Amino acid sequence: AIAVAIAAAISIYISISISISISFAMTTPRDLLNPETLMMLQTIADKGSFAAAARALNVVPSTLTYRIRQLEDALDVLLYDRSSRQAKPTEAGVELLKQSRRLLNEVDTVANRIKRIATGWEAQLTIAVDTTVHFPTVMEICSRFLAMNPPTRIRLRDEGLSGTLAALQQGQADLAIGVVADSSTVVGLQSKPLGILEFVYAVAPNHPLARAPEPLQDESIQQHRGVAVSDSVQQGAGLTFGLFAGQDVFTVSSMQAKLDAHLRGLGAGTLPLPLAQPYIDNGLLVVKRTQQGQRHAPLRYAWRQAAGEWGHGRALAWWLAQLDNPLTRSALLGVRPETKSALKSAGKVGLKGVQSRTPK
Repeated sequence: AIAVAIAAAISIYISISISISISFAMTTPRDLLNPETLMMLQTIADKGSFAAAARALNVVPSTLTYRIRQLEDALDVLLYDRSSRQAKPTEAGVELLKQSRRLLNEVDTVANRIKRIATGWEAQLTIAVDTTVHFPTVMEICSRFLAMNPPTRIRLRDEGLSGTLAALQQGQADLAIGVVADSSTVVGLQSKPLGILEFVYAVAPNHPLARAPEPLQDESIQQHRGVAVSDSVQQGAGLTFGLFAGQDVFTVSSMQAKLDAHLRGLGAGTLPLPLAQPYIDNGLLVVKRTQQGQRHAPLRYAWRQAAGEWGHGRALAWWLAQLDNPLTRSALLGVRPETKSALKSAGKVGLKGVQSRTPK
């Protein structure tokens, strides 16, 4: 009977040893680098010893020592110098303490972010901005939004022509500002007018067309290089405006680059009047009447319809509230409706008078 009992005890001991060995073998740094262990490290650093940290954490010292030894084995490094009575961290331990503070702060940040997102704020709001839109005004609206310290991250996409609407249709954006293509009948989208943007045909003073008789004939324009903004749409032919078959074309990526090309005399074409006006006033651009007449482009802003019963997120609702203000819409076109002279200060337009309303 004694032999049987001894054999049973030995069997249990071997089973426990194997179980512990397997447990240690399967333990990885990811298993142990959890908030509880990181908090233990911080407490040891704050209290200066394992015994004091154990009292603060309301655990026995052996438990704390065991957890730290587990972590050291998993990382295969020594975190504390045990030659002294004080819990003196090694160089690796100092680095882990520094990183543990950062990780604990990130855990708190994520927890707060999730809690705030649950109140209706989106994690991210992506806005497609057409190249014709006055970008400084967009940045000023972003500044007003971020000043509220919302949990929503803002991502801006530079788009052009039909690519602005395509970004919205393809789910790459939540809001599109400056849509050129007709979006009023697109299924699943809602849109409102942003305004009408006036274009003028403008060339540098040293360009041959600057001295040509008016109105410029199509045949005359076709003989000179045109400057065009590329369509950012990824599929399809895209849109073009004011170009003639067989005309030499210099294609650029943005309206600002097109303006620069005009100023350098690299080509000709139409420019938004608010963008060109300061340079017209300073004699750096010459406006020419054309056979086609002046172009007026109706622009819109569009967003995807809310799905389900929850409606739009609070970030999108905030932006739509800003766009509902006529002063904001005029500023996004580079012009203020209250004064004609605003065209002369298109580069300095701001958001004075635009109300900030956070949806309840």
